[in-house]
Amino acid sequence: MPVELDGVMYFATESLVWGGGRAFYDPGVRGRVLARAHLVSVGQFSDIAAQEMYREPGVDLDLTEVLSDGRVTLGNGRYETLVCPGAMDGVPVLTFTAPWSVNELEWNAPSAPYLRLVGSGLLEAGAWDVDTIARYLAACPGAAGRWNARDVADLIAM
Repeated sequence: MPVELDGVMYFATESLVWGGGRAFYDPGVRGRVLARAHLVSVGQFSDIAAQEMYREPGVDLDLTEVLSDGRVTLGNGRYETLVCPGAMDGVPVLTFTAPWSVNELEWNAPSAPYLRLVGSGLLEAGAWDVDTIARYLAACPGAAGRWNARDVADLIAM
């Protein structure tokens, strides 16, 4: 289901799987983030987060602090910070990101396959059309100046 969050999505570091920058979320910067939410159990969220943190899945995360404070950092690495930017229909929205802010490291443009994956996921959420998503992604730090909306739209339409 589609969701819009306060903050900024940016691309940085280098994905060994996709090549190019990875997507991160900075809730501390004014902006608008288009996202896709999935209703998952605590166990499912914990397993997904563990895999992204290069940890062994199978242990439920203690979400008490992130649910009460809105943010908890479990480590220094990418995707080791849990964020709760709000709720949808009374259900907490949770995600994971990096502990650093959008302006604390060098941005890195995402690869075409990664950008296609992110854009297609947003399109499948059903709230935005290809042009809206393409303009949004092409303007994100890391993609801006390296990708234009027309090229991103072509990727999503493939």
